[in-house]
Parts: sequence; structure tokens; C-alpha cells
Amino acid sequence: MKRIVEVAAILIAVTFAVGLIGCTKESMPEPAPMVSDGSEDLKISYRLNVAEADAENYFSFSGNVRYLAAEKDQADEVSGASKLGSKQVFHAYLYDVEGKKTMSGGLRGLFLFATNPYRQIEIDDLNASKDADGVITIQYVHRGTAYRFITDRSGRLSFPDGGFEKRTIGYIEGAGPQVISMDFSTDASAATVDWSKIWDSKIASGTVIKEGVDRKTGDIVPDIADTESMYYFDGTLAVSLENDVLGIDGFLTAVPR
Repeated sequence: MKRIVEVAAILIAVTFAVGLIGCTKESMPEPAPMVSDGSEDLKISYRLNVAEADAENYFSFSGNVRYLAAEKDQADEVSGASKLGSKQVFHAYLYDVEGKKTMSGGLRGLFLFATNPYRQIEIDDLNASKDADGVITIQYVHRGTAYRFITDRSGRLSFPDGGFEKRTIGYIEGAGPQVISMDFSTDASAATVDWSKIWDSKIASGTVIKEGVDRKTGDIVPDIADTESMYYFDGTLAVSLENDVLGIDGFLTAVPR
């Protein structure tokens, strides 16, 4: 299965690359953010209840290679894995043929919460909030790295550069649990992280996370596509948050470097 996924990843990367030959960023048409015209390279649909276990959670995606897709993938409560293998299959969209990221790695991690048991939300302290002006903020910390996604006032995430950030605040060994720097947590656990401190640039990086362990905290940095990737995804995803249910929908287009 792993070999099939690796081959599929190469096929889709080559498909994108071939389709982009002869095009430049300037010559490509602007993608329609919310209404598909059939030309986009990746479609996303996502639902996640961030407050409790919910059998209606799902992650759907599809692209130009029809078998590299998932329709309402969900968690398998017995195995703990996703029923349709989203974790592996989505790699074909996350990386180009050289293994360079084409979008936010943290966003891909966010998608996987819908295909994991609810306990993962608790372990990674995933949370979402909506301000009075309509801005939606989503945060979580996984394997010692904190991620944040911030929409505009209309609830949209704009690719390739808008609203994606990350910061190293801890580390994890094996199955965990995460060890978080006391700069950001009262007891070194993810459960007590202070998000206002995590995203405070005045709190310096370079702090040793745990005595005797060669791991240090990092700066706040953009969580976006690799600048040397063959292409990156452009477009807009619409984000909604109602009654603790997070929704993400939209269409993205691959743009050549």
C-alpha cells in the first residue's frame, strides 16, 4: 500500500508539472474561490466538531487524478486510523515530485483531525474561535509545534501566504506525550499552553525546552509552501464556525514557480 501511494504521489506531481509547462503565474487565470469552473487542481470539503466526538465529522478532497481522492473520510474507531487512508493519499497534494511542500503542512494536519478519534483534539489542544468582526482563528500543537490559521473578516483563508503560522514550543519522543516549554505552559503539557504567549513575538526563541535535552524553542514563522517547490497552491478556502462545528470548503489551483 505504501509503495502504491508513493507511485501515486509521483504521478500527480508529474500531472501538475506537465499541465503547467508553458504557463507563467501572470498568464494563468485567477481561480474562482468558491464556485468551481472545473479547472482547479484540488477541491476541499471538511467538517469537524471541535467540542465533542461527532460521527458526522469528515474530510473530502479530490484532484485531477481521480483515484487520489477521498469522499467523506472518517475515523475508524477500532484502529484509530482513517477509513480511506487520507493521511497517506493527501501527501500527493502536499508535496511535489521532489518532496517539497506545496502548501501549509499545518493545514494538512488540521484536516486529519476529522479522520482521527476525538481524543486527538484533546491531546493537541485544538481550538477554534470567531471574533465579533468575523475573523476565525484555529490553533493546535502537535509534536511540539504550534500552528495557527487566521481568516479574514469574511472567514476566508487565502493561499499561498495568508494567515498560516507556526512555532516550535516543545518536542515529542515516540508516542509522547508532548513536552512543552515552561515559557508557554504551566506544567510542560499541551493541555495548559498559553496561546497568547505562543504568538507573542516578544517572548524570545532559543530557550532550552527541558534540562538535559538538546531541544530549543523557535521563532514565529510562516507555515507556507517551500519557496523552491515546483509549484504551489493558490486560491481561497471558506471557513465557518457555528456551534463548535468547523467547516472548510473551497477550490485551489496549482501555480508554477
